[in-house]
Amino acid sequence: MSILADILSATILFMIPLLLVALGGMFSERSGVVNIALEGIMIIGALCSCLFLRVMDASGFGPAHPQWAMFFAILVAAATGAIFALLLAFASVNLKADQTIGGTALNMFAPAFAIVLTWAIQGQGQTTILIPTWSRITQATLGVAVNGSFFQAFLFKSFYQTTIWAVFLFIIAAVLLYKTRFGLRLRACGEHPQAADSVGINVYRMRYAGVFISGFLGGIGGLAYTLAAGSAFQSTVAGYGFLALAVMIFGNWKPLNILGASLFFALFKILGSYSGSIPFLPKFENIKASEYIYLMLPYIVTMIVLILTSKKSRAPKAEGIPYDKGRR
Repeated sequence: MSILADILSATILFMIPLLLVALGGMFSERSGVVNIALEGIMIIGALCSCLFLRVMDASGFGPAHPQWAMFFAILVAAATGAIFALLLAFASVNLKADQTIGGTALNMFAPAFAIVLTWAIQGQGQTTILIPTWSRITQATLGVAVNGSFFQAFLFKSFYQTTIWAVFLFIIAAVLLYKTRFGLRLRACGEHPQAADSVGINVYRMRYAGVFISGFLGGIGGLAYTLAAGSAFQSTVAGYGFLALAVMIFGNWKPLNILGASLFFALFKILGSYSGSIPFLPKFENIKASEYIYLMLPYIVTMIVLILTSKKSRAPKAEGIPYDKGRR
């Protein structure tokens, strides 16, 4: 039962960054801008928020008010991710640059910038930013007593404030996209921007808004991944931004589908990590470096799923096409 609780807890923990970042990519692409830069946005959001947590820890405010410090760190991650994403919006909307190349450039810039900045702050060669232990929500934090090892392992082994906010942001994202005038206009700009412009919708502004929301969610996703992955930020998110792109495509650019896809991919990632503790899985003892077989599992599953579902995926029609106001 303890292993089951650990697997379920870890699956939810790793599902959260996938969900947040994939939702962010959905908003950007629904507006008509391909956001390949999700990986870089995650890195920038994680970098700035982890540096903020380091400052809070050194000042004493974090240990005294841990969840307030975490809340402010989430805001820092969201703000820096959104600002960084605006670079993609400017290149895509104003300069009408190739969106894939622009996103790739930001992905290359982000880890290099993270290394340079951490070296400048911590000293040459010191690229690891430690995350304070008080960032996790514990039973003492909430003042509750949960009896039973299963619930203790499931609820409080890896419980962070990012999980709570992810639930609220998912609900807000679904309502915003399908139940508001803003969501209708955003989707129109991704499907037929000329028609949207003809009824008075500012396509440029809506695309900026879509990319901004993408950066907002992606920055929080970067912090959520760093919390899930370990006790430190090391200038990388291990390709999770690209995995979130696969989740978004598998989820067909729809919030509820993205939720299911996030859970699916996170489960396979955790099965790979816990493969040695699951008795019914083959051990491959006669194969050299067999421990890497299960670590490859989530990425192999990603490729297989995308191959099987690619024909059914329906991307926004105007996705990746720079909008020219003079064309009809």
